[in-house]
Amino acid sequence: MNPTMTAVEAGLRRGGVELRGTFTNVQDLWNYVFMPAVILVVMVFVGGDPLPGTELSLGDVTIPGVLGMQVAVVGLVNLTTMRIIEREDGTLLRAKATPNGMLGYFVGKVVTVSGMALISLAIILVPSAFLFDGLQLTKPGAWLTLAWVLLLGLAATMPIGAILGSLFSEARAIGFIVPPMLGLIAASGIFYPITSAPVWLQWIAQAFPIYWLGLGMRSALLPDSMAVVEIGDSWRYLETVGVLGVWAVAGLILAPIVLRRMARRESGSTVDARREKAMQRGTW
Repeated sequence: MNPTMTAVEAGLRRGGVELRGTFTNVQDLWNYVFMPAVILVVMVFVGGDPLPGTELSLGDVTIPGVLGMQVAVVGLVNLTTMRIIEREDGTLLRAKATPNGMLGYFVGKVVTVSGMALISLAIILVPSAFLFDGLQLTKPGAWLTLAWVLLLGLAATMPIGAILGSLFSEARAIGFIVPPMLGLIAASGIFYPITSAPVWLQWIAQAFPIYWLGLGMRSALLPDSMAVVEIGDSWRYLETVGVLGVWAVAGLILAPIVLRRMARRESGSTVDARREKAMQRGTW
């Protein structure tokens, strides 16, 4: 069999095993459930009142943006964290030592992260369908729009997570990377119309895929009348496809280059040195 296809099949199996493993890991289960549960509870208690001038509640308007946030968190934060941890514990070195192992590793991560994103969305969307009447889940094209926004969003964010995870080799770097990423997510109009933010912040937010993920989710699940609170009074479908597409293409070009350079630097001695430093930190 073709070695490349063998590596791809191995990656698909690896991704499936890792994804199933998240259902037996307490930390992963907590990550799946905690934040969606908090958001849903808050929206039920404080998001039920109609927004002025609309028939929608705060919960109706906020949930689509939360879905976009979940995709960004999984694609950016989760993948970055996985890469750093697996680089430190030697998982990447073992993949490098296997013929086409890096390809299999990358395919496995795509499967795992995509599956985690789907699960995260389902955990929020299924209860929301019963709790918030304003979500337009039955309107023509809603699910199709959700699908292409999700695919483009993952394609735009996962390479960034892979690149960031390759630039840092120690788990303690997570504490310095994740907070700015979460800050960018919060500043991207996930929880409020970005038109209420200063113009300079609007421009910054529109430069990154997170804003467009939220906009795409809102365009799928909210009535067209709600586009008036967006920039340009429009869902801007072409711009959404364009920006997410540019990030996806740029990431898919740069990520393999960064991964190859990172893999060349990996060796048994570097992994042992990182483990030794981690153990020393743990003893203090």
